[in-house]
Amino acid sequence: MQVPEKFELLAGECGGRLYAVGGSVRDFLRGLPAGEGTDWDLASPCTQEELLSAAKRVGLTATAVYPRTGTVKLSDGEGLACELTRFRHDRYTAGVHAPAEVEFTEDICVDARRRDFRCNAVYYDISAKKFIDPLGGIGDIAQKILRTVAPALQVFGEDGLRLMRLARQAAQTGFTPDSECLEGAREHAALIRDIASERVFHELMLLLHADEKSGDPASPYRGLCILRETGVLREILPELTLGEGMVQNPVYHAHDVLEHSLRAVLYAAPEVRLAALLHDVGKPYCYLHNGNYHDHEFEGERIARDILTRLKAPTALTERTALLVRLHMRDLDQRMRENKVRREIVQYYAFLEEFFAVKQADYSACRDDVSEAPTVKKWRRILAEMQRERVPFTLRELKVNGLDVQSVGVPARETAGVLNALLLECACDGSLNRRDTLLRLAKKFLSPQ
Repeated sequence: MQVPEKFELLAGECGGRLYAVGGSVRDFLRGLPAGEGTDWDLASPCTQEELLSAAKRVGLTATAVYPRTGTVKLSDGEGLACELTRFRHDRYTAGVHAPAEVEFTEDICVDARRRDFRCNAVYYDISAKKFIDPLGGIGDIAQKILRTVAPALQVFGEDGLRLMRLARQAAQTGFTPDSECLEGAREHAALIRDIASERVFHELMLLLHADEKSGDPASPYRGLCILRETGVLREILPELTLGEGMVQNPVYHAHDVLEHSLRAVLYAAPEVRLAALLHDVGKPYCYLHNGNYHDHEFEGERIARDILTRLKAPTALTERTALLVRLHMRDLDQRMRENKVRREIVQYYAFLEEFFAVKQADYSACRDDVSEAPTVKKWRRILAEMQRERVPFTLRELKVNGLDVQSVGVPARETAGVLNALLLECACDGSLNRRDTLLRLAKKFLSPQ
């Protein structure tokens, strides 16, 4: 296994007592050599003072130090970074991610048993250039199995975040959790409630992009299925899982509401997978309250915003996702008139490609049909016509600005509204985007005095 030269020097300064462990070792053993962007986890029986001193001597700087857990984050300032942790034994308060008690040790077997899965508990002795496998993780890697380092009930009972890590790592690696692992996760699914929302959201986003690690486009869907199977999905997204077993019109849908939502992720472009997952989150609410799915996109917008606020997602992502949920039913029957489509293309131009991607994911997930969604096909045809006409799609592309329209009597307070009205007029007829024509039209949009 090839490790960065700085880590080899660090191992020498630590008297040979330095090991790579975790994902970098696991991935190497499954045939994925370390490269740029590798997450390096290192472990050592040395004291934190010894580790900090050794790091400094080889040109590594501590960017964070956590004495309680014996953890140091190191960087060379040029892109190489790692997390270096002392060998230790952890004791937990049930379900809480941070250990309640930490006891340092020099025993590598003790350190191995504080980890989550055996495949992540294989060590690489950097100086001796050999693997150390205290718990049989190499065999699990070869068999592509996820097994816990101790009885699964104990492992998941100690740290609720491992419930998310199980699904995420299964998705990223393609490994299959064994029956004990799944049963342990099911038994302790409720412990995810004890984990900080930010951590749950972070793991969920890693899962939704698991194909970046696995190379398999189906990985995010597979991870979501594990969350469903263990009951964790019900804990973190109860509004979504209410759709399990809710039938849909068989003419258009081959799956119930929940399965359709998960399959939308399977067919979604990476940038809209969160919106694809939540696009029908309003359906269970509408069905339970009204007995049908009418206007579920509007309830879905509200519910998606509530969910993402609860998970403390970034505000911009929350608002974009909620908007896409509301828009996903636009022109479903393709009866929308062309001029209205043109105006909406301009109105939502900043989100247009994401809107198309959600539309496509929704369509494909209905009956596993990967052909182009009819609505997307129609709107792309109209978009191409608009581009040929040189229709302005943004205010910057208009041939007038705020000062121009004010020069013909538009009050400053009405400038933004008039410019937007002009933009929507040009959406229907690109030839209107001329300075003289726009200034003449500007007066038409003045508010009555």
